[in-house]
Amino acid sequence: MKYQPNSGGTGSRLARASVTLIFAAVLSACANYAGIHSDKDMAQPQSYATQQSLPAEAGHWPAADWAEQFGDAQLKALLDEALKSSPTLEQARSRVAAAAAYSETAKANTLPQVGASYSYSRQQYSSNALVPPPYAGSWQSENKALVSASYDLDLWGKNREALKAALSQLQASQADAEVVRLTLDETIARAYNQLARLYALRDIAQQEIAQRETIDRITAGRIATGLDTEVERKTAQANLATSRASLAALDGSIVTTRYQLAALLGAGPDRGLAIARPALGIGDEVRLPDNLPADLVSRRPDIVAARWRVDSMTHEVKEAKAEFYPDINLSAAIGLDAFGFGRLLTAASRTMSAGPAIHLPIFDGGALRAQLKGRYAEFDYAVATYDQTLVTALSEVATKLAQIRSTDAQLADAQTAQSAARRAEELALVQYKAGLTNQLTVLNAETNALAADQSVANLKMNRRDQQIALAAALGGGYTDSADSDTQAHPVVAAR
Repeated sequence: MKYQPNSGGTGSRLARASVTLIFAAVLSACANYAGIHSDKDMAQPQSYATQQSLPAEAGHWPAADWAEQFGDAQLKALLDEALKSSPTLEQARSRVAAAAAYSETAKANTLPQVGASYSYSRQQYSSNALVPPPYAGSWQSENKALVSASYDLDLWGKNREALKAALSQLQASQADAEVVRLTLDETIARAYNQLARLYALRDIAQQEIAQRETIDRITAGRIATGLDTEVERKTAQANLATSRASLAALDGSIVTTRYQLAALLGAGPDRGLAIARPALGIGDEVRLPDNLPADLVSRRPDIVAARWRVDSMTHEVKEAKAEFYPDINLSAAIGLDAFGFGRLLTAASRTMSAGPAIHLPIFDGGALRAQLKGRYAEFDYAVATYDQTLVTALSEVATKLAQIRSTDAQLADAQTAQSAARRAEELALVQYKAGLTNQLTVLNAETNALAADQSVANLKMNRRDQQIALAAALGGGYTDSADSDTQAHPVVAAR
């Protein structure tokens, strides 16, 4: 009996094995990324020692309308106006729109592409080339109408990772826009508080002028009775002129601060002149929220933006790795192609094509490895930027809290000193008027009282300025709700 090989069994298995071996050989011949990796991880907020500097005080996170705690309707109106008209915010919105457009482009690369085309050409064919008679040497009009489609199989996820990277960049841009908005709100609120400070100091300067006018009148009376000389009179007049100059300087500073506020609003300088005197209150009690280091990473827009950029670079690393593997693109086209219009719409003019296009990166001179190294370097940089942003945020919160506590302690002593200095000034003025003391005693008492008034006013304004800065350092009411899973499980290194 003659032996017949089983072509349907062993032969097909051999064929499949051969294809597998060939495919494996091709992959082994491709460029590879062996030895390129990163060991960087994002820092966890709990890893930093903050228990003493940032104690849990059962406080609340700032609300989005945190500025309303000061009870000044004009401040709220100014913040709303800036939100609508500030060029700085428009710049941030434009960057978000650009990132959104880029993510749409990345999404399009993951979908099939379909297009249609029509072309017309008039050409004389050579008599001595490939085209045979009767077309050789003749002029012909060619019409071609095609419908084509293509689809990248994306077997290794390159396009999908590019889309994820673009979406993460979009999230980062949106968080950046919130950084701009929060910074603008903080800057306006602090400039507005500075305007309040200048008005408070102006009130003190006016009181000083009134007091020195009184001293000038008393001195004039004492000269008439022979108790003082012209020296005391000129001293009183000089001090009065100095006080009036200080008042003029404060008026100038008030005007320039108004102009600064107008610029922050995105308006002309005249807008600042229409801003009324601030009527800011004390604000809420300052107490830090619990679990602050851990929750801060989703409350500070700059930290959120940095985290999304790490996430984006993670996907870009994966995209760069996918470049090492074969690309397969399926394409097909169907249409009509004919010389002349008369035969274009006939069955004989039909044309069609279909097939895969395969790209195998076998030898590229190290370009793909260099590209991947660059992506890992950018990933490491993004991780370091995130860590630094987190450290800076924790330091800012601790610093603002320490400043507030210190200011509170100073203010208590400053108010005690103010009360004593004011009483000493009153007594010195009464004694001077009665001829029981000299002008120098009155001037010294007045200088001490003035310094005490200015110290209390500045400490109160500093306290409010620090409170505004603390609200901003705690995120100003921002919460990242784009991806709760990413918040719960921060991105780790792209190995």
